[in-house]
Amino acid sequence: MSQQHWNTVYQTKPTNTVSWYEAYPKRSVDTIRAFSLPADAHILDVGGGDSRLVDALLELGFTNLTVLDISANALERAKIRLGDRAGQVRWVVADITDYQPAQPVDVWHDRAAFHFLITAGAVARYLEAAESGIRPGGYLTLGTFAANGPTHCSGLLVRQYSPTDLTRQFSRRFVKLYCEEADHHTPSGAVQTFTFCQFERR
Repeated sequence: MSQQHWNTVYQTKPTNTVSWYEAYPKRSVDTIRAFSLPADAHILDVGGGDSRLVDALLELGFTNLTVLDISANALERAKIRLGDRAGQVRWVVADITDYQPAQPVDVWHDRAAFHFLITAGAVARYLEAAESGIRPGGYLTLGTFAANGPTHCSGLLVRQYSPTDLTRQFSRRFVKLYCEEADHHTPSGAVQTFTFCQFERR
């Protein structure tokens, strides 16, 4: 993925106009709460950008949060929004295919990055990062464009996944807990179909 591309997106487009915007990320919040985690569970939001998920998790009392994005501009917008609370979060500018958490995480959340990986090599590096970056018994919660979802996003080609496709990709080290397809309504009124899956690390 191109750092320059995403820095330009976050420099030029208001937060509430990008297609992935959610005023409140209810599905992600509900999924993470359902894991019944302690307040100090390490939660990593991959491709978090300036998503409101970190705000919601702070409000719920979680104290060990990392937000990773390839775009420094995206994270800077989130920090400005959070103000003093930004100091309670670790902010990482990195390509997830080249990143390894210092300590394995309890939850790896990704609603933004995986479907942009369109080469076999990039997918393999992501799988290796997730397998080694999530503790045994930890959770992976993933949202990607569905088989009948968009073929492009923000001017870039994306890869589409059915629940079966997504489960197959992660079957080596993860057990599927739940998958479903659901619609996301963009700020412009378009409807995008996503596949959402939760896995447990073997």
